[in-house]
Amino acid sequence: MTQGRHVHLIGICGSAMASLAGMLQLRGWRVTGSDKAAYPPMSMQLEAMKIPVAQPFDAKNLEPTPDLVIIGNAISRGNPELEEVLDRRIPFASLAATIHDEFLRGRESLVVAGTHGKTTTTSMLAWIYETAAADDAALAPSFLIGGIAENFGSSFAVRPTRPFILEGDEYDTAFFDKGPKFLHYFPDRLILTHVEFDHADIYADLDAVKTAFKRLVNLVPRRGRIVAYDAPENVTECVAKAFCPVERYGFQPDSHWRITDFSTDLQGSRWSLQRAGADPLKLGMPLAGEHNVLNATGAAALALGAGIPVAAVQRALQSFRSVKRRLEVVAEVGGVTIIDDFAHHPTAIRETLRALRLRYPAARVWAVLEPRSNTLRRNVFEQELADSLRVADEIILAAVYQAANVPAEKLLDPARVIARLQAVGAAARQLPGVPTINDFLAAHVRPGDVVAILSNGGFDGIYRSLPERLREGTPAAP
Repeated sequence: MTQGRHVHLIGICGSAMASLAGMLQLRGWRVTGSDKAAYPPMSMQLEAMKIPVAQPFDAKNLEPTPDLVIIGNAISRGNPELEEVLDRRIPFASLAATIHDEFLRGRESLVVAGTHGKTTTTSMLAWIYETAAADDAALAPSFLIGGIAENFGSSFAVRPTRPFILEGDEYDTAFFDKGPKFLHYFPDRLILTHVEFDHADIYADLDAVKTAFKRLVNLVPRRGRIVAYDAPENVTECVAKAFCPVERYGFQPDSHWRITDFSTDLQGSRWSLQRAGADPLKLGMPLAGEHNVLNATGAAALALGAGIPVAAVQRALQSFRSVKRRLEVVAEVGGVTIIDDFAHHPTAIRETLRALRLRYPAARVWAVLEPRSNTLRRNVFEQELADSLRVADEIILAAVYQAANVPAEKLLDPARVIARLQAVGAAARQLPGVPTINDFLAAHVRPGDVVAILSNGGFDGIYRSLPERLREGTPAAP
């Protein structure tokens, strides 16, 4: 790519697309973008970078004609800008191919993949390397994360050093490349967290998901290394034919990196890491929840195996500040704590609610879910969704996002989910829209409550409107 030329990103407000926009700007490109609707946190990052975002999509956004168009994987045929690109034969590419061609050549690719936990684990790994770079500047990482890492205040960095840490997304690459994005990243080292059925819009079943991860494992060279979660059989199957060393991490007695003495409270989590052939390592961090301990252990295992000093790993985890939209406290109003969490799958919802139970043991926990991801909008996990939501004390289920875009026979039925919950005594109800949800919560929450807003999108601005609604009147006393 030639510096000073114009690149336009269609679907720029996706977490990875916004990051790529910033990376290209650092390379000297003039960057513009467009999206259906911008929402935090990526809209704020783009604004800070002074990258203009046109809303909504319109062929006029391609004037003057850009030298290159990057097409996001959420963009389908029929999009007015995509159709204009094809009609005029404006050069175009995918995000993943651009990252490989422009940023990964000559670097060491460290990829974090898995159905859950990859954003937090990638952020932890990047922060470990950043902490180690205080003593060895060559370790300062470039990184691309599917969220804003609070330690960096950014979702990306581009340095002249060799390590490049990437979140490896199993979702498809573009309308013209239906393979997963992570197949473009050719990892030298790989962390594999979980493998479950997800992305029901593009994967037919669990076997199809496992095939994608097996292909990723097959890209790791013999000189490389894989660190894989030890519990799930799906992960075991996916790494079984690796040509490089595979080290397992987790709670299993025979794991190479074994977690013991795990405890958690309001101050965070602490545990011992039993390493093969080495003394136990004491670790701790401010985050609560077993899933976060697993994330941290995966990152620590890869870093320690790459020669990062133990002290740097310990300092990094102790100072780790999480990721935007991962158990993020967005407001506290009248003693009510409002949490934003990027919920996309029943397992992630369950672990989020369990972590809130640990962090706020005396609180009444509300789960307010918008079924928005392409998996949650479908009926493949209705029972699992109900089981996950049962961890909360009070449950509100919003309408399915863009329900008309899902075939009727595959659409999630919120009423069935609510009925399953009520059948086991759960306090669950379906409410049609954000204003109704806000009014209900304002009438029923009380000081000490924790309200978890669960959505992988903007949820019609509830993150701002709910605190405003609660400020209009003091929540009722217990």
